[in-house]
Amino acid sequence: MILGIDHIAIAVKDLNEAIEKYRKLLGKDPEKVEEVPQEKVRIAMFKLGDVRIELLQGTSPDSSVSKFIEKRGEGIHHIALRVDKVDEEASRLSSEGFKVLYSEARVVSGGERKINFIHPKTTCGVLVEIVERLGVSD
Repeated sequence: MILGIDHIAIAVKDLNEAIEKYRKLLGKDPEKVEEVPQEKVRIAMFKLGDVRIELLQGTSPDSSVSKFIEKRGEGIHHIALRVDKVDEEASRLSSEGFKVLYSEARVVSGGERKINFIHPKTTCGVLVEIVERLGVSD
């Protein structure tokens, strides 16, 4: 079941520079800055009410974020939807004709989140992430 928007992800060339810009824009520090090796990215999360803005920088030229920036430049990379159970939701979406990117969801962020992605060719050009927050109530 889709619960709502979890975060909006923005691909950036320089995470430290982007953090400073968004710190000024939002008037707050990020709640978390970390590397997510499974996705080959460094991220910064800014919490705004129930939604987060996630800044993403690729850590490798073959990272999907690095390739995205090379092709399209900086900007919105994906929209993440919060779900109860990512595996069940991925299965449901797959049965509805959406192309799920990972055969098994990935646990990231030190075990805080379980994620999968839906290919943008099946969502009108938008990469959609589905996110299950593990042991986190917000």
